[in-house]
Amino acid sequence: MSVRSDIKTLLAENDISITSLAKKLSEKTGKYYSQSNISQKLMRQTLKYEEAKLIGEILGYELKFVRVKPYI
Repeated sequence: MSVRSDIKTLLAENDISITSLAKKLSEKTGKYYSQSNISQKLMRQTLKYEEAKLIGEILGYELKFVRVKPYI
């Protein structure tokens, strides 16, 4: 799965639109986010790690790394 599909799935599961997410991101950061801006970041795969963390926080999730196999 891509970050785009993961985030869109989480938005659908939580019944939140990208427009609503943009408004909440803008309120939380003080930086303007639009529906178009977020959609473009997801499509181009240019979403920053901090933005992904904030989206997770807004949706009630925690972003973390989980080891799936031993270090080689």
